[in-house]
Amino acid sequence: MEKHKMYVSISDQRVYTHPHDSPWDYEVVVTQEYIPVFYNLFEQTYELEFRNFFRAHLPYIPYHYDRGNHEIDARTQKVYALIHEFTDEHSKKFIEQLPYFR
Repeated sequence: MEKHKMYVSISDQRVYTHPHDSPWDYEVVVTQEYIPVFYNLFEQTYELEFRNFFRAHLPYIPYHYDRGNHEIDARTQKVYALIHEFTDEHSKKFIEQLPYFR
């Protein structure tokens, strides 16, 4: 299968095909079947964050009891796991030190 080089920005929740499109955090080399996985995880995170925006205006639900925040964290862990699988050794070592990856 043909591999594609992509550039992932965690903070912007975007995937770029060209390194000069925008600032990026990680370079990954993936097959065609994994490209939509990144897009879907970022889209799901965006939708959860949008719902959490409305929930944030309800002061009686603390952050640590909000299921939506746990779902966002789970998606972020999945993104880092995918990046870890398809990135270079230097980035892998950095990701392994993140709290999400432990």
